[in-house]
Amino acid sequence: VLTLPQQAVLTVSQVAVHLRELLESNPFLSDLWIVGEVSNLRASSSGHSYFTLKDSVASLNCVLFRGQGGAAILDNGKLVRAHGRMSFYEPRGSTDFMVDRVLPEGEGELAQELERLKARLSQEGLFEESRKRPLPQFPEIVGVVTSPTGAAWQDIQNIVRRRYPLARLLLSPTQVQGLDAAPSIAAALERLDADGSSDVIIVARGGGSLEDLWPFNEEIVARAIFGSRIPVVSGVGHETDFTIADYVADRRAPTPSAAAELVVPDGAILRQTVAAWTERAQRGALRAVEAGRVEVANLSRRLESGLPDLGNLKRQVDDMADVLGNNFNNRLRMARLEVDNFESRLRTLDPAATLRRGFAVVQHGDTGTVVFLGWPGDRRRFAEDNRSRRNDTWHGGRRANTGE
Repeated sequence: VLTLPQQAVLTVSQVAVHLRELLESNPFLSDLWIVGEVSNLRASSSGHSYFTLKDSVASLNCVLFRGQGGAAILDNGKLVRAHGRMSFYEPRGSTDFMVDRVLPEGEGELAQELERLKARLSQEGLFEESRKRPLPQFPEIVGVVTSPTGAAWQDIQNIVRRRYPLARLLLSPTQVQGLDAAPSIAAALERLDADGSSDVIIVARGGGSLEDLWPFNEEIVARAIFGSRIPVVSGVGHETDFTIADYVADRRAPTPSAAAELVVPDGAILRQTVAAWTERAQRGALRAVEAGRVEVANLSRRLESGLPDLGNLKRQVDDMADVLGNNFNNRLRMARLEVDNFESRLRTLDPAATLRRGFAVVQHGDTGTVVFLGWPGDRRRFAEDNRSRRNDTWHGGRRANTGE
């Protein structure tokens, strides 16, 4: 043990070394069994486990190096019995319990309370998958319930702005840690639900211990999510963190960043999809046009093969025209001949024509009685038979009155 002179001025390293030697040289602190609830469990890439053992009053930083027994037993919220020694880690100035063995002891108080609440809410139907709603495909407004100063809010803004800048974010600020966090989270949710303009709501905060995330295990938050008319996505903690809010929400995302990616589409993929659809539509249109062109050509050939021979039809029409013309001319000539014959017959029957050929009609001058009707050769007979009749004299086919 280092002997310090009175009123000596020491360096930090000297004091740190003295503290470590005091702890490690104490027989009581070198062989301890401690019962506590595991919290803040973290496994390093080298295989060492760092965690906290705590009860309702105090907590101890613990280290379990790779190869020590019981690493698989460690889990947040689990009550364990750990064996080890106390030490002081100079670079960080921390007092650590160096664990060399871990045994299961049962569940911690917080874990038991969480399981009781989960069982009751599940029995009431708050976790039913059938009541969970689908998320909108292209949200216009995304409501966010988180701390305005936390990294989760910054991550959500960056991702939404990069992936889908058409969406607008509507922040409902809240505490996400501490005694008043649960009522604040529930009130922030209710404000967005009452506003009604959001298409989907993200409830988010970054990672932390079981105690840090405990407000999202509170019943008031679970019922606020359940009562929301707008679909809710939880993005609380890290991949391995599960809260009651995750079970009640319509969708669970492992981190706030993943929640933002879940609620908005990827603009780059959308552009690729639109380009692919456009190209597909263009190819389809070209195929349709080409198919239509082929169909029109086929129909044209079918029409052409079904039409009559126009050349032959023209020749037939010409022949018919010639036949009709000849028939018409023949009919016209025959009609003219008939007219001429009829005219000749009419001339033959004309009395004036008969008189001009020498036919005579002799009437009595006083009475008008026809005394002779005949041709000129009959005049001598007429004279002999009528010598006694001096009053009528033949005169060139005209009646003459002698006055006797």
